[in-house]
Order: sequence, then C-alpha cells, then structure tokens
Amino acid sequence: MARTKEFDPDAVLHRAMELFWARGYEATTMADLVEHLGIGRASIYATFGGKRDLYLKAYDRYVELGVDWAGLLSQPGPVLPAVRALVERFAADATGPGAERGCLVVNTAVELVPHDAAAARRVAANWDFVEATLTSALTRAAAQGELAADRNPRALARFVLTVLQGMRVVGKGADDPARLRDAAATALSVLD
Repeated sequence: MARTKEFDPDAVLHRAMELFWARGYEATTMADLVEHLGIGRASIYATFGGKRDLYLKAYDRYVELGVDWAGLLSQPGPVLPAVRALVERFAADATGPGAERGCLVVNTAVELVPHDAAAARRVAANWDFVEATLTSALTRAAAQGELAADRNPRALARFVLTVLQGMRVVGKGADDPARLRDAAATALSVLD
C-alpha cells in the first residue's frame, strides 16, 4: 500500500519556485532544496523528479501565477491606457521589494536557454504568448483609432515585450528608480 504524502506538493512546489527565483538554477543545490523545502531528497525525486524537473515545474508555476496578460489587455474600451498601466507596473515592480530577483522567465532565458532545449521552449512559448496578446490588443487599439494607421501593432508589441523584459534585467541591479521610470516613459511615447 502506498504511503500518504506528509506534505502538500503544491506548497512545496511554491517554495521551490521562490528558492529558484531568488538563487537561480545552478546556485541552488539539492541540499539547499532539502533544507528549504523541509522534505527529504527521496521525496523530492519521487514527487517532482530531479532538480531540473523540479525547476521546470517551478517555472511553469511561476508563469501560471504571473501577469494575467489576456485579462489586462482584453477589457472593453480604450486599450492604450491598459498598455500604459502595464508598462508603468513593470517599471515600479522592477524597483520595488524583491526586484533583485528579477523575473523567473528572464532569469531562465539568461541562465538555461543557451543549453537547455526544454527551458528554451518554455521561454519562447511565454514570449510568443505575450507578444500575441500585445499584438491583439494593439491591433484593437488601431481599429479604435488609438494608434495611427501607419503603426505596426506586431512591431510595437515586440518592442513593448523587449522593454518589459529589459526592465526586469535592469531592475535586478538598479538602485535608481528614475532609470526605469524614464525608460517606461520613453517606451510609452512610442505609442503616441
């Protein structure tokens, strides 16, 4: 008869996500995971697989809990105020509490994508989704007359995505919030 787990796998996965987000993949050892998660190595392997499997599951959890792009950008009415609020939110978050952790998607792109195909697929899927959501919103903005007819919604979406992700990188080491506020303001001026 199988033993009943003496821990909540969802809670443990969340704690693993927090640890990987704070330290990164390479800097987090199995000993760190055992200590931080409060469960044995065998339980980690039996429930989540190895360290890499656990990392990818933690990444997936991070994306699930992250920004509700579709919800924010598909509201009826004007679109550009929602896009502006999103850019301003990223600038504020990138200098707020926990900013030194950055974004787990960006951290994964920098640390694992060059040599891990599964991580690369996940990051690409995330950025493709964000780009498609932004493109759809900006296409709607153009149809509503919020953008000039000669503006390319897809190119603008790619630009906004790149700025948002860049703000997360700069925010990891930024000690000057004005740097990100200025970047956000300049990015928003492109939408005018």
